[in-house]
Amino acid sequence: MVRRTVSLVPGLALTIGLGWASIWLADVIGVRLLGFDKTPVSPVMLAIVLGLVVRAVAPFPAALKPGVQFSVKRVLRLGIILLGIRLSIGDVFSLGAYGVPIVVICVAAALFLTTRLNRLLGLPGRLGALIAVGTSICGVTAIVATAPVIEAEEDEVAYAVAVITVFGLMATLLYPFVAHLVFGGREVEVGLFLGTAVHDTSQVVGAASVYADMFGAPRVLDVATVTKLVRNVFMLAVIPLVAFHHARSSGGQEQSGKIPLARLFPQFILGFLLLAVLRSIGDSGVGGGDNAFGVWDASAWTSLHGTLKTWAEYLLVVALAGVGLSTDFRSFGRLGLKPFLVGLGAALAVGVVSFAAISALGSLVTL
Repeated sequence: MVRRTVSLVPGLALTIGLGWASIWLADVIGVRLLGFDKTPVSPVMLAIVLGLVVRAVAPFPAALKPGVQFSVKRVLRLGIILLGIRLSIGDVFSLGAYGVPIVVICVAAALFLTTRLNRLLGLPGRLGALIAVGTSICGVTAIVATAPVIEAEEDEVAYAVAVITVFGLMATLLYPFVAHLVFGGREVEVGLFLGTAVHDTSQVVGAASVYADMFGAPRVLDVATVTKLVRNVFMLAVIPLVAFHHARSSGGQEQSGKIPLARLFPQFILGFLLLAVLRSIGDSGVGGGDNAFGVWDASAWTSLHGTLKTWAEYLLVVALAGVGLSTDFRSFGRLGLKPFLVGLGAALAVGVVSFAAISALGSLVTL
C-alpha cells in the first residue's frame, strides 16, 4: 500500500501543477487580457492543452503513469461527485412555468439535432454523445461527467472539450450582439437566449456580462444565470439516459434487456445524485426560513456548498490535465474535422431553436 501510494506521487504532482497553471492562465487571459469580471476561458480546456503540449515535447517516463492514471480515473470521479452540490431543484421553480419549457425545448432539441448530425457525418458514437451533452446542457462539465459513464477514451474527451470550448467562446463574443439585434433590448428574453444558447456556465456569465456592460442592462446577467442553472439541473436526467443508451448498445448481456444497475448508476454517479439531493434539501430548509438540516444558517450553507463547488472545479482541472498527458496529439488526426463540423452545426441549431422558443414563450416569463 505504501509502495503504491509513493508511486502515485510523481504523476499526481505533475497533474496538480498543470491544473494550477491552467487556473492561473485562464484568469490571466479572461480577466486581465480580455477584461471580463470572471473569465470565460475554461481552465479545463487549458489543462488539456498544457497536458498535450507536455506530452508532445517532453519524455513521458513510466514513473509518471500511475499518478496520471489516478488523476484520470479517481480524481475525476471524486470531482464529478462533488459537482452534484452545484445542482438544486429549487432553481427550476425560480424560472417559472413558462421559462422551464423553454429550457426543456432547447435541451431536447440540442440532444436530438446533435445526435442526428453525428450519424449524418459518421462520427464515433462516444465522441458524438459527448458533444451532444456538452452542447445541450452545460458544456465542459457535462462532458467530463458523462465520459466515464460511456467509457470514453482520453482523446475523445479532449476533442469534445476542444469543440465545445471553441464554439462556446465564439458564442460568448458574438451572441450578446445577436441577442440585442433579434430581441430589441428586451432584457428577460435576452437573458433566456444567452442562458440557453451559450454552452458553458462561465461562458454564459461572460456573455451576459458583456451585454450588461455594453447596453446598460444588469438584469440580463441575473436572468441568464438562473436559466443556465436550470439547464444544468438536467444533467440529473440526461446522464443516466446516456448511460442507458450506451449500455443497450454496448453488446453482451445488455442486448437481452438485462442491464445491470451498476452500468446505469455507477457509484460516482450515485454520489453525484446524492449531493444534488442534499443541496436541494438544504436550499429548501434555508428558503423556508430555517437552517439547512437544522445546522447551517443561510450564510454558512452558502459558504459550505460554495467551497465544495470550488473543490469540484479544482479536481476536474487536475483530472483533465491527466487526460491531456494521456492523449497522443496525433490521435486528433484520426478523428479529423468532423467533430468541429458537428460542433458548428449543433451551435447554430441550438441558437435557432432557442430564438424560436423564446419568441413563442419568452414574453410570458417574469423574473
